[in-house]
Amino acid sequence: MERGLISVDRWSDGSQAYFLTHLHSDHTRGLTSSWSKGPLFCSRITAKLFPLRFPGFDLSLLRVIDVESWHSFSLISPSSGSNTVLHVMAIDAHHCPGSVMFLFRGDFGCLLYTGDFRWEGTSKRAERARATLLNALQDNAVDVLYLDNTYCNPSYEFPSREVAAQLVADIIAAHPEHDIIIGIHDLGKEELLVHIARALNIKIWVWPERLQTMHLLGLNDVFTTKTDLTRVRAVPRYSFSINTLEGLNSICPTIGIMPSGLPWTVKPIECDDKHFGSPLTHQNSKSGEIQMGNLNGNLGLVKKFHKYIFSVPYSDHSCFAEIQSFIGLVQPNNMKGIVSSSSCYVDPIYYFGCLCKASQPAKKLHCKHENKKGGSQALAVRRKLYIESGKLTKLETQRRKDRKADYFGVRLKRFHSLRRIQRGAKIADIDFSD
Repeated sequence: MERGLISVDRWSDGSQAYFLTHLHSDHTRGLTSSWSKGPLFCSRITAKLFPLRFPGFDLSLLRVIDVESWHSFSLISPSSGSNTVLHVMAIDAHHCPGSVMFLFRGDFGCLLYTGDFRWEGTSKRAERARATLLNALQDNAVDVLYLDNTYCNPSYEFPSREVAAQLVADIIAAHPEHDIIIGIHDLGKEELLVHIARALNIKIWVWPERLQTMHLLGLNDVFTTKTDLTRVRAVPRYSFSINTLEGLNSICPTIGIMPSGLPWTVKPIECDDKHFGSPLTHQNSKSGEIQMGNLNGNLGLVKKFHKYIFSVPYSDHSCFAEIQSFIGLVQPNNMKGIVSSSSCYVDPIYYFGCLCKASQPAKKLHCKHENKKGGSQALAVRRKLYIESGKLTKLETQRRKDRKADYFGVRLKRFHSLRRIQRGAKIADIDFSD
């Protein structure tokens, strides 16, 4: 797309239209109450929440895009000065309230910007969103996919949010004499909190500004700001800390739960806590890990990182397998990761270039903390994906066998490979040397 037409989740000068996928702070950086650079397109729920996040904002700039419908408008080409028509559809991203993907079509081709998303295989909302996307594409190729690559690494494997939410409910039920605090952001994890409230038939405390958000979302009967009505509190994530938990435990027994795809700290502590237990769980006293029994065929995993803190893999971002499934569904010609600040950033082309319609050259793994063993595992995963995609040539497969044989002491002559090339064999472009 030509520069000077639109910006997505970017708020600097130079565009004629601006698009917001959702209201998390890392996507609104640069957007303020006094911002007035052009029309701002967003989902209906995001527009409803907007005045609470940006009081005093000129709401006449907001343009609501209803999901699952095409919207068209004209822009001026900066290079030619002529009109160009842009078609856009918003699709449910199921990340946080109001979050959407944007599918753009026009003279420039077809672009899909996911923003942050999670499309679980077991989710009916995700199933509907997938059907919407395929119907909107109508067999047209996505030229560039701008992808949420937050967990684009095979080490990230999460249970569904439904299973993870039940894990949290089990922890709370297993500590009937404890107060509970749960670390959350100012938007997101509403489904988790509602699940807990309904599973345990309790209310959940939230801070006053968060209660306003809940009421705007129509969640009026689950949450309260009265501490004497409940022992479970959802607190701002910035206030969730070991010091906070230790201070609370000097007053009364309290445990903290951090629902996140990322581990809350580097490693769990060794513990022999006998207070935890439920019919669905058993605990490894040496590692501090609590493994959940079979729930709908899924295994959840809870880690105890401190004597007062549990971490539960409840993620609003797609895990590696879900990213793979999504790319296989879209089959773009090219793709780019939209998350580059992660401590373990991976260009999605590294793993999933083989799933693009137009084969993409292999990329090296850009992982700041990847050790030699981890790098080898990543390489093995990438090879497996290329083999499954059918884009690993028979010659490359034979070369791998040759190298393996050479490793075990069978010295093969290099001129054998050269002679095959001279006979017309084409060496694959894939480079597995890294």
